[in-house]
Amino acid sequence: MQIVDDIKPCYPLFRADDYKESLKRKQDLYEEKVPDDKIAETFEWTTTKEYQELNFAREALTINPAKACQPLGAVLCALGFEKTLPYVHGSQGCVAYFRTYFNRHFKEPIACVSDSMTEDAAVFGGQKNMFDGLENAKALYKPEVIAVSTTCMAEVIGDDLNAFINNSKKEGHIAQDFPVPFAHTPSFVGSHTTGWDNMFEGIARYFTLNHMEGKKAGSNGKLNFVPGFETYLGNYRVIARLMKEMGVDATILSNPTEVLDTPSDGEYRMYAGGTTLDEIKDAPNAHNTILLQPWQLEKTRKFVENTWNHEVPKLNIPMGLEWTDEFLMKVSEITGKEIPASLEVERGRLVDMIQDSHTWLHGKKFALYGDPDFVMGMTQFLLELGAEPLHVLSNNANKRWGKAMEKLLASSPFGAKAKVYVGNDLWHMRSLCFTEKPDFLIGNSYGKYIQRDTAHKGPQFEVPLIRLGFPIFDRHHLHRMTTLGYEGAMYILTTLVNAVLEKLDDETRGMGTTDYNYDLVR
Repeated sequence: MQIVDDIKPCYPLFRADDYKESLKRKQDLYEEKVPDDKIAETFEWTTTKEYQELNFAREALTINPAKACQPLGAVLCALGFEKTLPYVHGSQGCVAYFRTYFNRHFKEPIACVSDSMTEDAAVFGGQKNMFDGLENAKALYKPEVIAVSTTCMAEVIGDDLNAFINNSKKEGHIAQDFPVPFAHTPSFVGSHTTGWDNMFEGIARYFTLNHMEGKKAGSNGKLNFVPGFETYLGNYRVIARLMKEMGVDATILSNPTEVLDTPSDGEYRMYAGGTTLDEIKDAPNAHNTILLQPWQLEKTRKFVENTWNHEVPKLNIPMGLEWTDEFLMKVSEITGKEIPASLEVERGRLVDMIQDSHTWLHGKKFALYGDPDFVMGMTQFLLELGAEPLHVLSNNANKRWGKAMEKLLASSPFGAKAKVYVGNDLWHMRSLCFTEKPDFLIGNSYGKYIQRDTAHKGPQFEVPLIRLGFPIFDRHHLHRMTTLGYEGAMYILTTLVNAVLEKLDDETRGMGTTDYNYDLVR
């Protein structure tokens, strides 16, 4: 039991004798545990090439897919608009999952409501839930916009959001002119990035589709940026800073930095910051719209091109050196603004950092996984550093992305040994880390299970995890970092090279044995 004067976390609390006894009794009485030698035998088999072939042959099962579902992305998109309340038409449990997922990553309270569909709604439809839900949400939380998305239950029974919202207005539950953009976001297809894309297209459609009269590209002198599903808050800030230094008047369309990073000063801010409604309404008047993560923004691209009449530039995510160069040069070309000397100096610092660290990163083998744009940008930067991508996996990418990734890898001698995996999951990645071991694994917190499994086989098999991506649950404050631009490349480079050096220190701690290379200067 806990003692008031000596409160312990679960470790080492659960190593106390009374807890060990309790856990063993539970195991003996209720768990029907398989014998230890059988567990060890099975574990060893799962690390073999034979098991890998069986693993990759499975079709009807996904294990730890390295993605989340559509409504999660829709909620993040909605949080990026001023005084907008995300509203999910579906079950209470789903929304609790979305909130806690973001709670654990951002360490912030997340405003998001549900109309709590249960068994009766699953049979008769959820219109009554929406009547009450919209009315109550507006009365209790006083948003200026309610952005509606859906979960599996609503999609399986075929609820029509457009009809339900219009009926809610006809019945007087909310005012006729109250903004309620929406997106159908079935969880059983796509991923969180698809949901973000769908919700953004829904919001842009609501505020601009029928209001294009008098709109003219370039008339407001601005440049739009659509971030996509972006959870590094520093990336919103670095784009704003880059544009400020170039003298470009820019609008980030969906910017949740303030609501997801509010100060602790005694005041709760349910709606802090965000892209204003005037800004989204005025967005068609910008010079152009740049998609920062183009692989995940297909619906957005089509809408911007066909409705706003913008020629969306064909750019890659601005990660690393070359793709940041291309990004800034395209901004300069569109706006006529020169790239200032301050950014040339920043670029030079990144080049200097690469020169300082390339000897430690050259030839190191990395496995990596995550969302399509992030993985592609990360791969590009690894190639620039002389590192060698080995296993490149994205569960929520498509075949076109896979071909583009193979072309990118083929462009560099450092990509010669890499293999691309589209639609595979982290259990596949686990097999790869055993049968063709990389030096490091890059990805979100879920990769720690792969690190622990490889370490369990023996220290020489361990594949350390470098935490980059989403979600990061088991480390603090990394969501405030940046991965975009020269600044983001500096952060990634610092993270990578220090992981290499930390591993080197771990391998050379033996007193009088391996410490011949335990140098103070690296």
